[in-house]
Amino acid sequence: MDIAGKTDEELYEIAKPWWEGLIKYSNNKNYLMFIKNFSRSLRDGANEMEIGKQFARSDLAHNLSKEYEVIGTIRRGEHVTVLFKQGHKKREGEWLGRMVLGIEDDDEVKIFGVSLF
Repeated sequence: MDIAGKTDEELYEIAKPWWEGLIKYSNNKNYLMFIKNFSRSLRDGANEMEIGKQFARSDLAHNLSKEYEVIGTIRRGEHVTVLFKQGHKKREGEWLGRMVLGIEDDDEVKIFGVSLF
C-alpha cells in the first residue's frame, strides 16, 4: 500500500476521526487511548511519564476545542502529513496541528508523528 498515492479525501477519511480522538483523549488525559493509533516506533518512543506530565501541566493539551479545520497535506517519501487549524476552549487564536501518517509493516496506516504548534 502506498500512503502518498491516496487522494486528499481518502487521507482525510483516515485522519479526521483520529484527530478527533486525539483531541478527546488529550482533553481527558487518557494516555492509553491517545496512543492507540500510533505506529510501533512512535509508541516505543513515547514516554508515558513525559506525556502524562504534559497532560497534567499543559492548559493547551487538555482544553482543545472540538472545532478544527483540515488545511492540507504534505507528501514526503513514505509519509503524508495532514495539517489542521486547531482551536482552544480558553485561549484565543489558532494552533497548527500536524499528524504524520505512514504504513506499518503489517500494511496498516498508523500515526508516525503528531504535534501542535
